Amino acid sequence: MMGRGLALGICLFILTCNSPVHAAGSKPNVLFLICDDLNNDLSSYGHPIVKSPNLDRLASRGVQFNQAYCQMPFCGPSRASFMTGLYPDQTLVKGNMVYIREHTPNVITLPQAFRKKGYFAARIGKIFHYNVPGEIGSGGYDDPSSWNQTINPRGRDLDDQRLIYSLVPGNTGGALCWLAADGEDSEQTDGIAATEAVELLERFARNDESFFLAVGLYRPHLPFVAPKKYFDMYPLEDIEVPEVPAGYLDTVPEAVRSRFSRKPYEAVISKENAKRAIQGFYASVSFADAQLGIVLDALDDTGLADNTVVVFTSDHGYHLGEHGLWMKGTLFENSARVPLIFAGLGIEAKGSKTDALAEMIDIYPTLAELAGVPAPGYLSGVSLVPALSDPSATLRDSALTQLGSGYTVRTARYRYTRWGKGRSSANMELYDRESDPEEMVNLIRNPNYAETVKKMSALLDERIADALEAPEGLIQNTYEFERVIPY
Repeated sequence: MMGRGLALGICLFILTCNSPVHAAGSKPNVLFLICDDLNNDLSSYGHPIVKSPNLDRLASRGVQFNQAYCQMPFCGPSRASFMTGLYPDQTLVKGNMVYIREHTPNVITLPQAFRKKGYFAARIGKIFHYNVPGEIGSGGYDDPSSWNQTINPRGRDLDDQRLIYSLVPGNTGGALCWLAADGEDSEQTDGIAATEAVELLERFARNDESFFLAVGLYRPHLPFVAPKKYFDMYPLEDIEVPEVPAGYLDTVPEAVRSRFSRKPYEAVISKENAKRAIQGFYASVSFADAQLGIVLDALDDTGLADNTVVVFTSDHGYHLGEHGLWMKGTLFENSARVPLIFAGLGIEAKGSKTDALAEMIDIYPTLAELAGVPAPGYLSGVSLVPALSDPSATLRDSALTQLGSGYTVRTARYRYTRWGKGRSSANMELYDRESDPEEMVNLIRNPNYAETVKKMSALLDERIADALEAPEGLIQNTYEFERVIPY
């Protein structure tokens, strides 16, 4: 007859072997992956020609959010927003060239919350704002308090700028431009970032370190630079340029039409150049996907995948000729919507896609809950964890995005946008995405939608009021500055 001590030991051994216990001394890790200026042109989101096999693989291991939205479609304000779990009206960061602590000196950022719980927080590449390409290789407008270690890769794409073709000669950051580059992936900035990420993951595995690793790629942000083999994946004859019907601009507010006066070449770009720009964007997406694949392979090879939450996203969407517009900086779906995938540890509904509305500020509370890390009580985001086990769960009734004087609210069916403080129909837009998924028919003056406009206007008022609410305990410095990018 076995002794009580031996029996107890055997029971404990059996329980340990059959329980999802993490490796000795480790906590759930986080791998945060983000691309710059990436829209939802990915094969897992149904794009007919874009090849993104590694992100497809990630989606097959997790939950893909089909309706996730940024809070401002510009790099700096968006990144400050989701890295703090606050709206731009709360961070007060509404321009690109701003350090987060200029306005909120005591904010606790997402990686900082993990640092406080003993995690090693590391950043590779662009997480907070950098001017691209000019500040590649520097610290940009990073937040040093967020990290234990930072790595600023710099590749040949910076040295090859003289070879880039730009629609505005000399402008390789704010005008459409592209280069089918010579050399290997590993010579590019994002290729170097992937190599650095592999080395860190190997170190974390050797040392059994609990980590929050953020890897920020620069592509597909302008300039569209990728090795030539990625351009070859997209023959020009396979690329379609969106058509804009005559008279379309007369149906939208002046705030939308004025975009063309700030970027006049958008209105006169030739079809050939439009195709080449789209080709460059797609090539950059596939190049970035390949680098993400290297990082994900390393996560598997090191044995860290089973104890790591992976999240992938972008800072905002991007126009490729839709509405006659290019790049970001609008309140249309093309600019406001982002890809968002959670995979790995704690994701029960693996291989699922959800139509639950989500905002980027929801990433912070979601990762905190998955890892058991305390989050500040003032966060404006909501946890997306319920949708990670039940993709049919409803988490929000709407998603809010703002830009300059404009705000837009997206529900499951409608998008309603209002520019400025007036209530004139000339400053409003309403789109019924059930019948008009491209948002090309402004229904604001259609009498059949009068009641819908009334309800959506009231919803937007409510959402703006919430976004303006001062977070308890957070210092807000409200000085004015002239560093807002004007498009």
